[in-house]
Amino acid sequence: MINIKKILSVLFSAILLISATATNSIAIDKIHFVIGGGAGGGWDGTARGTGEALTKAGFLKSASFENMSGGGGGKALAYMINTKPENTVLVQSTPLVLRSITRHKGYVSGSGTLSYKDVVPIAGVIGDYGAIAVAKNSPYKNFADVVKAYKADPNSIKMAGGSVRGSMDHLIGALAFQAAGANPNDVAYIPYDAGGKALAGLLSGETQIISTGLGELMGARDQVRIIGITAPDRVSDAPDAPTLKEQGYDVQFVNWRGFFGPPGMSNKDKKAIAKMLGDVQKTPEWETVRARNAWVNIYNPDKKFVKFLKTQTKEMTDLMKKLGVI
Repeated sequence: MINIKKILSVLFSAILLISATATNSIAIDKIHFVIGGGAGGGWDGTARGTGEALTKAGFLKSASFENMSGGGGGKALAYMINTKPENTVLVQSTPLVLRSITRHKGYVSGSGTLSYKDVVPIAGVIGDYGAIAVAKNSPYKNFADVVKAYKADPNSIKMAGGSVRGSMDHLIGALAFQAAGANPNDVAYIPYDAGGKALAGLLSGETQIISTGLGELMGARDQVRIIGITAPDRVSDAPDAPTLKEQGYDVQFVNWRGFFGPPGMSNKDKKAIAKMLGDVQKTPEWETVRARNAWVNIYNPDKKFVKFLKTQTKEMTDLMKKLGVI
């Protein structure tokens, strides 16, 4: 005799199992994150923070990370193009757009300029406001003090950044000095390999200020004093950080960061990772990482991401012409 209750119980258990699996499915159970800069930089923090949230929230079984410095991100970009690694994503940001605008030559022999079109855009995930900071023991209490010192003696101010001239770190500082009436091309910019070394340069006295992402300074607030950020208003995760705008310098900018796959990545894998990156932003594990870095959630998957990149290419071209970088 058929036991209807037992059959229904088995079916109900199966439905619950399928439902639970669909809610937190692992289409791709591990991801290798390639980072085009050294430790302590914005790319490094974004990749490791995203991997942390994805694994702790159960979207991934494991995440691994590889720092591949060189060429302002060009070495890592070329690696993705040349080797087409599986289950691997590249973290990138506005500099990927900048490198094509400035005709920055990459590491791929004979390929000319590399851009986001040479890899597979998966999704933009966060925004990071720019920030200018000084060491805690610095005599400069605000950005106006820095501007005054610079105008009295331009050689007295050297600005550290975590990437090459013409990079996002350089542009953040250039925008601030331009808003203060200075020629941004005359400001001494000292490039370092990622934010960690740039911060060390500031703290050692090699430079007087650092221009970088706000997220890169959040863990160093006991060592630095943030004297200006490029947000329109103060952010709740760093309420003591004054905006440049409130000090009379109308500078507003947010640097996106997102992930790209190698050429030839399947549409299925691209969509699966893009969905994963969007779903994780609804979890408490992600919120812990986001708040720690004072990031802004900016989720642009797939075609929306490509449209955004096209628009930003035009906007950044206009901006860099205005600054005299190109």
